[in-house]
Amino acid sequence: MSLAALPELSLTIARLEAMVFRYPVKTPVRTSFGVMHDRPALFVRLQDTEGTVGWGEVWCNFPGCGAEHRARLLETVMAPLVVQRAFGSPQAAFAHLSDATAVLAIQSGEPGPIAQAIAGIDLALWDLCARRAGVPLWRLLGGAHGRVPVYASGLNPDRPEELALRRHAEGYRAFKLKVGFGEERDIANLTALRAALGDDTPLMVDANQAWSLAQAQHMAARIAPFGLGWLEEPLRADRPWSEWRTLQQGTALPLAGGENLAGDAAFDAALQARVFTVLQPDAAKWGGISGCWPVIRRAQAAGLRYCPHYLGAGVGLLASAHLLAAAGGDGMLEVDANPNPLRTTLSPPLQRIENGAIDLGETPGIGVEPDPPRIADAIASAL
Repeated sequence: MSLAALPELSLTIARLEAMVFRYPVKTPVRTSFGVMHDRPALFVRLQDTEGTVGWGEVWCNFPGCGAEHRARLLETVMAPLVVQRAFGSPQAAFAHLSDATAVLAIQSGEPGPIAQAIAGIDLALWDLCARRAGVPLWRLLGGAHGRVPVYASGLNPDRPEELALRRHAEGYRAFKLKVGFGEERDIANLTALRAALGDDTPLMVDANQAWSLAQAQHMAARIAPFGLGWLEEPLRADRPWSEWRTLQQGTALPLAGGENLAGDAAFDAALQARVFTVLQPDAAKWGGISGCWPVIRRAQAAGLRYCPHYLGAGVGLLASAHLLAAAGGDGMLEVDANPNPLRTTLSPPLQRIENGAIDLGETPGIGVEPDPPRIADAIASAL
């Protein structure tokens, strides 16, 4: 379904608020390119002139100090562009914000933070529209049901099998390991995971852009016997598509990527390159729903599997879940396996995982009403 086919979604925003929260993790979250010593979250709260509220989330994982910077972008750059302005739809607001900040993004050298702030606003606009319509977001977007398969992601390189088994006890039935920490360690971790989870459990790996083409070719051959569902971002996202094609042609492993692509042109180039089996746009990093939905539809029409990337707090996670439910297909929702009250407090459906899936239910919007004091209390109690 095209978003243009949706019923009238005009609105006027009366207020925009940016809220930063931070959870200082006990065990740092490690990737091949850096370590997260805390978990930041930047939420966007919009209220329209009729009093309806919508919530969104802005990607701000790296660097951790970027959450406050993006909050200032929301307050000083974005708010004057949307508050007290009428829009015919969230797509119209997305287009207006993108056009109005295009030169600023170039001049400031900050296309990423600006696109992320716009994405968070867009997610809040869609949540607001669904709440106003009295339906869950997945239904507003034309979805047939709210059931979403999930997988536990972000398994760190230190004894990942222990965390995987804890999440398996909670109902998860698919898992993704962080790799790129050296060949010996990566292979040992995959061996331990297969021993703990069995050969039939869906298992994927994420290299977080760690390898050169030669390294990726070597590692693809080494990890192929583990029966992996996909190999994610083995190369840097800005490497030529010719390198991705060379890697793809030399391995049977499905390649995944997309979280570090931004804009229609970049995604269209990825589709034309025909190197991905799994496409992973992050709706809090670029595009929100207005930008990502057409990309998802084009990817699915090309035969790709849509599995949204997401490794933040609960608001963006639920928005991603509703987007996946609406899109349909055989995709899975990425859920960070590491402790984070900013995720669990705001993700009620994750409290009940049955046969590796959650049910988003019928609550209007994304299905949760964030309460800042309760969020602060959840962080304090987790310390």
